[in-house]
Amino acid sequence: MSQLLEGLGYERPSIKIPAFVMMPIAHLVELIYNLLGPYGMKVPQLTPSRVRLLSCSRTFDSTKAKDRLGYAPVVPLQEGIRRTIDSFSHLTAGSQSKREGPSKAYRILGGGKVADTLLWKDLKKTLIAIFILISIYYNFVATGSTIITALSKALFVSSVFLFVHGILPEKIFGYTVEKIPASQFHLSKDSSQHLSLSVISSWNTTVKALKSLCQGNDWSFFLKVVFVLLVLSFAGAISLHSIFVIGLPLAFTAFLLYEKKEQEIDSVVLGLKYFVCERKSDVCEKLFGSKKDD
Repeated sequence: MSQLLEGLGYERPSIKIPAFVMMPIAHLVELIYNLLGPYGMKVPQLTPSRVRLLSCSRTFDSTKAKDRLGYAPVVPLQEGIRRTIDSFSHLTAGSQSKREGPSKAYRILGGGKVADTLLWKDLKKTLIAIFILISIYYNFVATGSTIITALSKALFVSSVFLFVHGILPEKIFGYTVEKIPASQFHLSKDSSQHLSLSVISSWNTTVKALKSLCQGNDWSFFLKVVFVLLVLSFAGAISLHSIFVIGLPLAFTAFLLYEKKEQEIDSVVLGLKYFVCERKSDVCEKLFGSKKDD
């Protein structure tokens, strides 16, 4: 199997997982598919039958056939592998369709420097960002400083950095030092207007939402508001230490994983969405149906 994969242009598997480990996972995936399949979930690739198929040995001994029947292979092993690879030429790594345009994860992150950093597009930027975040954690978060103390330290470090950077010569040992222009810290008129409009728009949206709640007619919107507030209350209870220890590593891995497994994750989310919508419809029908009967 490894020779076939290499012949088709794929990397040889470097990790071997026993079948007894994968079988319970495959049964769990199959159970989830049985529940969410009617709501649009795609057929999973990991199933118990495939685990049995891949873990079954297909090595056959032809010694008896040679001794008793005078059997001799018509096609040598390597020639058979070559013919098999040629017959599956449409499955080579180079012929597989590639995603056109940026991934959904890249678009969600805005497609800028943040996306390049979190998706490891630019390894240098990603490593620099990780180093900066680790430095911030050990100097400001892990020490248990208050917000005022942390801000004071951050301003002090920033001031020292900007001052030292400003007095450096333009070239050091042949390397050019890029100076930070003063305009970098100025807020342009267009940016100010855009910021003001964003604040005004957010305020108007909030007022509109409050008016809708005061009318008491839109149950769906009310449930959405309650859900958002519950999420915010849960997020507000998370400490800054937990955000750095759990949230940041998750951000640097979750978006990358989503980019690699976009179709599989979308199918699962779509299935869950259909399931929740159907349960929601059932609850609303029972709730409002009982009121009409009364």
